[in-house]
Amino acid sequence: MDQELKKQLSKIANTIRELSIEAVQKANSGHPGLPMGCAEFGAFLYGVILRHNPKNPKWLNRDRFVLSAGHGSMFLYSLLHLSGFNLTMDDIKQFRQLHSKTPGHPEYHVTEGVEATTGPLGQGVGNAVGQALGLKILGTKFNTPEFPLFTNKVYCLAGDGDLMEGVSSEASALAGHLCLDNLVLIYDSNKITLDGPYSDSASEDTRMRYESYGWDVYEMDGYDFDAMEEVFSSIRSGQKKPCLVIMHTIIGKGSPNKSGTHKVHGSPLGMEEVEATKKALGLPEEEFFVPQVVCTFFENRLAKDAALEQRWKEMFRAWAEAHPDAYKLFMQMVEKQFPEDLEEEVRKIAIKNPLATRSSSNVVINVLSDMLPFLYGGSADLSGSDMTMMKKFPLIAPGNFTGRNIKYGIREFGMATIATGLSQTNMILPFIGTFLTFSDYMRNAIRLAALSKVQVIYQLTHDSFFLGEDGPTHQPVEHLASLRAIPGLQVIRPADNWEMKMAWIAALRFRGPTILVLSRQNLPELEGANLSFEQGMGRGAYIIKKETAPPHFTLFATGSEVSLALDTAVALEKLGKSVRVVSMPCWEIFELQNDAYKESVVGGNIGKRVSIEAAVNFGWHRFVGMDGICICMDGFGESAPAGDLAAEFGFTVDAILDRLLK
Repeated sequence: MDQELKKQLSKIANTIRELSIEAVQKANSGHPGLPMGCAEFGAFLYGVILRHNPKNPKWLNRDRFVLSAGHGSMFLYSLLHLSGFNLTMDDIKQFRQLHSKTPGHPEYHVTEGVEATTGPLGQGVGNAVGQALGLKILGTKFNTPEFPLFTNKVYCLAGDGDLMEGVSSEASALAGHLCLDNLVLIYDSNKITLDGPYSDSASEDTRMRYESYGWDVYEMDGYDFDAMEEVFSSIRSGQKKPCLVIMHTIIGKGSPNKSGTHKVHGSPLGMEEVEATKKALGLPEEEFFVPQVVCTFFENRLAKDAALEQRWKEMFRAWAEAHPDAYKLFMQMVEKQFPEDLEEEVRKIAIKNPLATRSSSNVVINVLSDMLPFLYGGSADLSGSDMTMMKKFPLIAPGNFTGRNIKYGIREFGMATIATGLSQTNMILPFIGTFLTFSDYMRNAIRLAALSKVQVIYQLTHDSFFLGEDGPTHQPVEHLASLRAIPGLQVIRPADNWEMKMAWIAALRFRGPTILVLSRQNLPELEGANLSFEQGMGRGAYIIKKETAPPHFTLFATGSEVSLALDTAVALEKLGKSVRVVSMPCWEIFELQNDAYKESVVGGNIGKRVSIEAAVNFGWHRFVGMDGICICMDGFGESAPAGDLAAEFGFTVDAILDRLLK
């Protein structure tokens, strides 16, 4: 490498160190160790490797960088500021402060240039795998020999903690299986964890592990620019598999008294050590100082970045003229365009009655697959049970990305993180499936999807003890309450084919994550559920059976228990009682309705309030009141046929009448 370039990159590296240690010190909170240890790599990454344009951070053919080790966020923020993204020095100085663009861990949609919300370790690796997979799909669909629209790569920086967390193993194994030759994972191997030396808790051979996944593995000194140039030039020109680059570094490099120790991992250096570090590095006393040579370097780089994107735009225009049909499809995927008559067409779908909602959802999926080319599905080894397969389309396979079905293997957590990455391509809408009980494996990824406001649809089936003989290990009880507790997540439990159709409309319209909670057992179509979206599902809850007089009882139910509530209402009316039945497929949508509508459904003197749901009662008292009755589960279920379990747990008309009339 040219000696002058090395000098410039070294200046950038020390500027990263200065901004990082001073921002952390000013906030009196943060993780200076990674930014200091990886500073040379950061300078090389943003100064040499990345093909992007900071002035247009959404350019579709940009290289992407995911900081999976999100605790080292000042590494990323320093580089975003220096390289020309919309992140000012004032933003750097507001690190970890209220409403700043520099939160403690990077957040998607908060800071330009942040490609994924990271911090919970390992998930960024899964997001990077999903982004790389999505870009391979898009390249396969739109690239031609003359017009290679998608040539970008995904780079991800991970630490010891990321690679210890099991989710990174799940995602990495699938990436190796699929031969993702646009994915580069850089392992910051500094042999230190938050709690002390790496050797206290691990002794594995990471190289051998990743080679066994089917990756190519490189090793290099994290401070040798010549080695970086050799490794990354080789990867750029001849990558055939996902690549792991094991980068040997010293955590907190530059700190005279704390480098190489866990003390620099997650705490400010302290003012004395900041001063000693700046003196050791030859940095000026001025705080938050950026040398002119660094500013000039990135100004020149920005001009090259803009020219790179401009050449791509010219190629894109030529491609669009040469391939008008492909261009139309491209724009439909970019804009997530729905047919104007989407709801009408979905309502027309013929579905046999009765049918399990997992099966009726599959019927809807297979109609939508023709209408929505950006819809991609997948399952964690359960596509025949959770009914996620799009029958007209093949599987995505190693080195072959023409299909629209993904077999994730038995990797629920990895699947969920990868789905988030697919969504972050902004041209793919992923849906993924497994059993509701296994959402526990996925929950943190679902939470980050909600925090990130990414659109992912989760098809979670076998939704209650009514799945029967598999027993309590597979019978979800607390899961509905747990998922409903996540802000920004739509949880929909449809009662029949009609609600199922409109549940898909709700999921498609919502620009965030949605969970479809679906039954294994057949459910009858319900009188009163055949409503337009605006009258039914679009309200979140609605009166499915009106009372004939001031009600003695109002029964609230979701999913398979709505038909039970209607049967119970009939029995109560035979006994001279007036009954209202409310179907509540989505609490989150209902809470968005105006006060007048909510009052018309659940307000006023509507008699004794009763909830009926084959799950714990957590959350139901907001609707039924403290003196209401909850027909619910208090335990974990049993292994037996569904009919026997209904009787055992009190989910029959007679058992409910006994509760209500005693």
